[in-house]
Amino acid sequence: MEHTHQGEGLKKTLTPLMLWGLGVGYVISGMYFGWNIGLDKGGTIGLGIATFFILIMYITFSLSYSELACAIPKAGGAFDYTRRAFGNDIGFISGMAQWIEFVFAPPAIALGIGAYFHILMPMVDTMVFAVIAYFLFTGINILGVKISATFELIITIIAVAELTLFASLTLPHFHAENLKMNPFPHGVEGIFAAIPFAIWFFLGMEGLANVAEETINPQKNITKGFAYSMATLGVLAAMTFLSATGVGGWEKVVYDKAGNISDSPLPMALGQITGDSAFFYHMLVSVGLFGFVASFNGLLLAAGRATYEFGKSGQFPRVLGKVNSKFSTPHWALVFNMGVGIIALFTGRTGDIITISVFGAITLYIVSCLSLLQLRKTEPNMERPFRVPMYPLFPLIALTIAAIALVAMIYYNLLLAGIYFGVIAVAFVAYKIFYKPTAH
Repeated sequence: MEHTHQGEGLKKTLTPLMLWGLGVGYVISGMYFGWNIGLDKGGTIGLGIATFFILIMYITFSLSYSELACAIPKAGGAFDYTRRAFGNDIGFISGMAQWIEFVFAPPAIALGIGAYFHILMPMVDTMVFAVIAYFLFTGINILGVKISATFELIITIIAVAELTLFASLTLPHFHAENLKMNPFPHGVEGIFAAIPFAIWFFLGMEGLANVAEETINPQKNITKGFAYSMATLGVLAAMTFLSATGVGGWEKVVYDKAGNISDSPLPMALGQITGDSAFFYHMLVSVGLFGFVASFNGLLLAAGRATYEFGKSGQFPRVLGKVNSKFSTPHWALVFNMGVGIIALFTGRTGDIITISVFGAITLYIVSCLSLLQLRKTEPNMERPFRVPMYPLFPLIALTIAAIALVAMIYYNLLLAGIYFGVIAVAFVAYKIFYKPTAH
């Protein structure tokens, strides 16, 4: 049975439970690695303060974004909302920011998958596992959104259970004084430098909006998906942060034996208790892969939808907006994203890839909050099945924290900021030259 609209082609199959699986799944690898790089920048206090404010930003933003996702349930997410509020040009910039976020987060996660597999099989290179992951999960996403989302739900539940087990093994060894070891190495500056890695704890959750067209009764269920996901993620972030750093201080979950910054902080925390060869240590490494896989698979899904909507509107090559006749999935968009991701992978620079992805996310949060404020003015009578509470306070809080985060990130990452804004500028020029709007 086909529930597709002519010319649309995406089926409505997702339930609130699947949305929770996607919302938590998109993000959960951020608990397993990446966030610990923020400890190198700010210590426990610097990263702790940054994470507190970023959590407030995500709560207020997810409620604001829910209003937009329920009012305009389209696969393009922020791209569609901004286009409606400010027209095609600003819409394109918003869509590019979203595309960069969703296409650059997976290579960082693939490097994490490779690093964990490399612990289990040291004779095989990290990159081999990372590339295999791309081909495997792009294939799963081409087979269908329901297959992908059901798979996502199962591995997300396993990944959440694994984080809970990790906390139950490490918290008995938690000592508050370990949090006070070199807690604020770079002072106030460290708070701002740690921002991208605090964001990495939650990055990607907004991808729920991109499956609104494939959600059963999106006007009600998208809001539930955002609320349940955000509550779960807030608890998991606090629990992981405290249990990992409380065992032996933050430096022991950042630097490996050679003094390099590690992509596997949780095995390093657990190794202090069990040693490198114990059963629970190996189980954490093995099952920890589920966290990476959940985020990797989920973000490939969201990125596919973002690229598809861009292609469908003609702002990317139109072939990317085509849907596979057999599986009703945007197969060309998924393959194109895989190509870009594998190129990024070969830079091997996890921290830099994370930072570029976060630049995309922060831009998306800013333009989405501005779109919400604009649409309340220009389209007051638009059907809004969910309205953000405490309007306009919540979108303004999210907007303010996101703007401060963007300024801080540019200041501490001038070269990466130049690359990010350069990519958007080049894409914008190409779009102005080649884009031909179609009459609907």
